[in-house]
Amino acid sequence: MRLGLHYWNYSTPAEPAAIAPTLAEAARIAEEAGVSSFTVMDHYFQMEAAAAEEPMLEAYTTLGYLAARTHRMTLGVLVTGVMYRHPGLLAKIVTTLDVLSGGRARLGIGASWYEREQRGLGVPLVPVGERFERLEETLQICLQMWSDNDGPFQGRHYQLAETLCVPPPLSRPRPPIMIGGGGEKKTLRLVARYADSCNVFGTGIPDVAHKFDVLREHCAAEGRDYHSIEKTVLYVRPGLADVDAFLADVAGYAELGVAEIEVMLDRHPVEFAEQVAEKIAPRVAEIG
Repeated sequence: MRLGLHYWNYSTPAEPAAIAPTLAEAARIAEEAGVSSFTVMDHYFQMEAAAAEEPMLEAYTTLGYLAARTHRMTLGVLVTGVMYRHPGLLAKIVTTLDVLSGGRARLGIGASWYEREQRGLGVPLVPVGERFERLEETLQICLQMWSDNDGPFQGRHYQLAETLCVPPPLSRPRPPIMIGGGGEKKTLRLVARYADSCNVFGTGIPDVAHKFDVLREHCAAEGRDYHSIEKTVLYVRPGLADVDAFLADVAGYAELGVAEIEVMLDRHPVEFAEQVAEKIAPRVAEIG
């Protein structure tokens, strides 16, 4: 079982000048402890469950900063909001991260949802059905840009005269694609059709098992090998609050075929990374 760190909160420490060194130090500690991936949210306002006015950084700029300060961890967004970047530019952004990080980028993507943020910053609001149509076209465009085909793309929502992407990614055959979310009719169908991995909320072993059963059905319908899709879980409870319970959950997820579990900050980022390194990382690595 691999361990990932999801960095979603920039409110601690409170001073803006301390955000960058804190982020870098937390990432350094996590990488030295064997954490395999580092992810950030794709938001411009903090989520309202906390407070929209709290600090938030743009995701890919943040990962570019981390690319220069880490050496091994995979870097990704959990997950990119499909409405926030034109697909052709998104493919170039992820490619740039991959090249500058030495082949450590992955494209995490999903249907964007935060209406206040979109209204506030002038991002077009479209119905949920259209968001999923755009998500599928975005996946198709990224795959084409990471292929030998640099010709046009003609979709319902996006039209590209050229899908040129030079330099190409360092990742082979391309940056892995992770689709986040557990929507059973659309999201998991897109996972079966396009993704290398999926990410679902760790709301409990039975819930996750059910999501995987649905994914298995979509894979059968798409003619896709279910086992070729890597399963990852975002742990939604504070893992450090009860380490033994957390590890029991991790073992349960491992039995379902989960390859990576991501934990979220619940205290000062450096303290969190130190505690993860001491109490969680070595024991997660022992879970098969």
